[in-house]
Formats: sequence, C-alpha cells, structure tokens
Amino acid sequence: MRILLVTPPRGGEELLDRIQISAPPLGLAYIAAVLEQEGHKVKIFDAAVEGARHSDVALEVKRYKPDLVGITSTTPSIYSAYKVAEVVKQVDPGITTVIGGPHVTFTPIETLKECRHLDYVVIGEGEATIAELVGKLEKCEETSDVRGIAYRRGDTIRVNKPRPLIDLNKLPPPARHLLSMSSYTLLGKPVKAIHVMASRGCPFKCIFCSSSRLFGGVCRYRDVNAVLDEIEDCVYRYKTRNFAFVDDEFTLNMKWVLSFTKGLKERGLDIVYGCSSRVDTLNEEVLKGLKESGCKELYIGVESGSQETIKRIKKGIRLEIVPKAVRKAQALGIEVVATFMLGFPWETVDDMKKTVKFALKLNPDLAQFTLATPYPGTELYEYAKKNNLLLTRDWSQYTTLKPVMKGLHFTAKTLVRLFVDAYRKFYLRPTFIAKQLVKGRLSYLIRMVGKLLGVM
Repeated sequence: MRILLVTPPRGGEELLDRIQISAPPLGLAYIAAVLEQEGHKVKIFDAAVEGARHSDVALEVKRYKPDLVGITSTTPSIYSAYKVAEVVKQVDPGITTVIGGPHVTFTPIETLKECRHLDYVVIGEGEATIAELVGKLEKCEETSDVRGIAYRRGDTIRVNKPRPLIDLNKLPPPARHLLSMSSYTLLGKPVKAIHVMASRGCPFKCIFCSSSRLFGGVCRYRDVNAVLDEIEDCVYRYKTRNFAFVDDEFTLNMKWVLSFTKGLKERGLDIVYGCSSRVDTLNEEVLKGLKESGCKELYIGVESGSQETIKRIKKGIRLEIVPKAVRKAQALGIEVVATFMLGFPWETVDDMKKTVKFALKLNPDLAQFTLATPYPGTELYEYAKKNNLLLTRDWSQYTTLKPVMKGLHFTAKTLVRLFVDAYRKFYLRPTFIAKQLVKGRLSYLIRMVGKLLGVM
C-alpha cells in the first residue's frame, strides 16, 4: 500500500513552538520503518515543521495518491489533525484515515464522534497495531480482531481489546531517511540533532503525566548495543555529534546507564547529548559516567517548591535532595534545566511564590515554568473534571502556557501574573544575565522569554 504519514499544521501554539525547538516526529519514523519492513511504500509529511497549511496537505495527497493517511496529534493540535482528515477525504473519500498519539489514546470514542472523517484510532503504541491494520486493509479483511484500535461501524463506535506492550528490541531503526533532518531547530538555530529513544515508559505516577498509563506503568529499555549501533550509524550517516534522548527517565536503570556510557567511550563515539532525569537517580557514579560520555545537559523535573504539592502530585521526591543533585551535576560541567509548574488547583498564591523562590535559590542553568494542565489520560484531568474545575474544553488552549483549570484559591488572572513574574525574576537577574553574556546566548534567551510571555 501507499501510505502517507502526517504531522498536522500547527494548531495550538505549544511551549516548544514559542522557544523555537522543533524535533523530528520520531514516533512516525518508527511507524514508517515498520511499514517499510512489511513492504509498503511510505512517505512522511511533517507539515508542522515545514510551515505547511491544510491546503498544502491536500496538494501532497493529490500528488502522492496514498491508500492510507496516518496522522499523529498532541492535545493542542487535535483540531488541526481533524482538519487533515477532512481535507484527505475531500481529495478522495476512498482513502483510509488513521489517527494516533497520546490524546486520542485516551479519547478514542470522543475523537471518532468529533471527527467523522476519521476511520480508525490507534490506541497506545502504534507500531505493531498499524502494521497489522494495514495488512488487513491491504487484503480487504475484517479489522474487528485487530487489537488496539477504535473504529466506526455504522452509527456504532467499537473499541477493541488493548494490545500488549511490544518488545522494543524487535523494532527496526526509525526511518530517518524519510525526514528532512536539516529542517529542525534547537534554541532557534538549525542544528542537526539526532533524537533517540533508548526506553519507553515510567513507573512513577505523577498526576499531571499520562506516560505511566500510556505504557503500562513500566520502563522498558532497549538493548544497550542496539542503541549504540544506532548512534554510531547516525554519527557517520548524518555527520553530526548532537544527540537528544527522548526518554521519560533516561537514568532510571543505573546498570543500563553505566553500560551505555561505558560503551560510548569504548567505541570512541565523541558525541554531545542531553537527557531527562529524576534527582533521586543521580548519584556521583551516574553523573560522572554521563559527563565523561558527552552529556552536556540534564532536564530535571522539580515541579514545585512546596513539599505538600510534591506529595499531592505524587512526584515521589524530597525537595532537600534536589540542590545536592543539581550542584553535583553543575560541578562536573553538566548544565541543568529544571522544570516547574504553577497552578495546581489546591495551591495558594504563597505556594506558587514558594516555587519561584525555590527555583531562584536552586539556580539551575535554565528554568522552565509552565502552567499545570490537565491532559486527558492523567489523574489531574480526572480530578479537574470531578471537581468542575475545567475552564474550557477547547483542546487548542491546552498548551501549558494558558490557564485552562480553575484554582480553589486563585484566579486565572492571578495565575498569569505569577507565571510572567516567574520568568522575569529568573531570567532578568543581573548575575544570570552576566553568565549568559559570557556563554554568548543572551540575545536568544531574551527573545525566548519574550515569546513565552507573548511580548515578542
């Protein structure tokens, strides 16, 4: 079959859009690789990064003449994804339309009700499901026994049994050859960075994150040598040293991480990379291994400066260990990007001020503040629905930059003011500005903060 995989044109403006970071759609690249392995002809159209409009998607469909169009979507871009399905059907009603991603995984029935132009919803991990579904469609066979899908039969919407988690080591390398690898940006600059998935899932149950539910509450790692082989191939194929790991918790398995960092050094792979981590997984041995193997940046989720909020969001860390972990990383020359959230429903203004104060005292190299956003599939969403706290069901507003949830002790206007103050207080400190001047990135950071706050 001829298959076109699409990221929709930009819908709701998300955090990464504002700070000019665009990453290859690794999920689609994996799906493409699996479909190519099955003998299908596949093309990826990354409309979001190419700045394409829905009319451009229609033209691409007319040119390529696919049998099936697969669409991926986040919560804020879901309406844009619906529009993609609509223009596909306008070009040719006989084209099968399939949508996947975390948003539709948790709203399959709602998705099919909201968009009559969609034929199938893929629920959860998509690789094995889409391969089986396409195989059935190619042979004109019934799809009622395909696990992990929702679909329409007349006026009835059916949701099939879930598909078991797949063996990550059976996946082929992502089809990066179908992507324009030079089109992606990092901190506003075109940087050829290779995004790699070493693991999937997270065993923790933070109420604002759907990962544990999406991937069954476990963390599965790929074989170390398979990851190293992929990196080695990309170094020579794409002539780059820049890598970014998309794992939820890269350092969760200490034995795996140390084996990986050792393997990088043994193979002489001189790369630089960034990854995400929890503070309670960062001991001196892990940090030293990361540094010596090329890790330049750690993303650490702190979320709040209130231990009570940490407890209520089920983060499972103690705030007193955060400064120690950050200092150890910085002492080795690893930059730390700490992330914080404001606006959990029960928080008071003092609680949020405490978070900002904690961020200032912690003094990471960079800080990211977002607004607590109740995405479908999270415990926070269920809490907000149960307590009638949702300010809107317009998914395009769910960007982490706009209030979409009521507070019990604050107004939306107050929350926005605290959000703006957080960025101003962190990024306009004289000592911070002086440090960025030395690093040569002050102008970018000024633009970034301006875009985040909507003033540039």
